[in-house]
Amino acid sequence: MEKINNFITNIAEQFDETPPNLFTPETKFKDLDEWSSLIALSLIAMIDLEYNVKIRAEDIRKSTTINDLYEIVKAKMQ
Repeated sequence: MEKINNFITNIAEQFDETPPNLFTPETKFKDLDEWSSLIALSLIAMIDLEYNVKIRAEDIRKSTTINDLYEIVKAKMQ
């Protein structure tokens, strides 16, 4: 799997109003003002398209940081 920096970029692209420099592996993405169920669906679709990995809403619910989500996607790729 590619490095986490590319994953962070792909995550940041799902947020239209949040500056990309606020996204790091430790970012608690669900705490961002812009977070919504629509962005959750966008993340699911982006991960399916970019990484050919199916995640569920449950995977997002149990993730706190971007790194948590990255680790879930990475594990499902193996």
